[in-house]
Amino acid sequence: MRSAIFDLDGTLVDTSADLLAAANAVFKGWGLGAPLGAGDEVIAFGGGRAMLRAGLMRLGLVVDEAQVSAGYLPLLDHYRTNIDQHSRVYPGVKLALDTLRDTGWQLGVCTNKPQALADLLLAKLGLDRYFPVVLGADVLPVRKPDPFHLTETIARLGGAPQRAVLIGDTITDHATAMAAGLPCVLVTFGPNAEACRALAPTALLATYAELPALLGRLVP
Repeated sequence: MRSAIFDLDGTLVDTSADLLAAANAVFKGWGLGAPLGAGDEVIAFGGGRAMLRAGLMRLGLVVDEAQVSAGYLPLLDHYRTNIDQHSRVYPGVKLALDTLRDTGWQLGVCTNKPQALADLLLAKLGLDRYFPVVLGADVLPVRKPDPFHLTETIARLGGAPQRAVLIGDTITDHATAMAAGLPCVLVTFGPNAEACRALAPTALLATYAELPALLGRLVP
């Protein structure tokens, strides 16, 4: 049985606008305006704390980790309430997932997004039906780039690492797959395209229309 494991943010769904809006809501609450915006998509995919740190630095303020921690839960609250306002599934995702599922692939998500938010987002966007296993950042004692996060996702699907591949969009995904000894496909349609190319992964993905044939070549 072949397993295709997907990252979520920046790979299946462009969530950057809603993530940045949640971070800016925290800054506005602190009376600091909205320091993050267009062009900050890579920062957004780094997670809530990364956005707060980046915003503080852009404002010329000292990055106080106590302040970052204080802003993190309000950021999550705002994001949870507005999780699908601007997020969009990348073109061709659903057709590719249908094709993979119809040709016997087991599909899973391995994400550093908190489990509840990952489940909510997938349900809101109609992607939950494709993924019987979704493993978020707070389920195990470790998360990506620790390879156990990935191999446990595969195991819960009933698969085996030697018949699996990871599709992602960051150096974290690449490092996770390498540590697990799996092929890694990185997308080039997101804001991190040049960095993905520089990593020289197993394969690069320009559009989801290419994915079923590409995976078939990697895991015959």
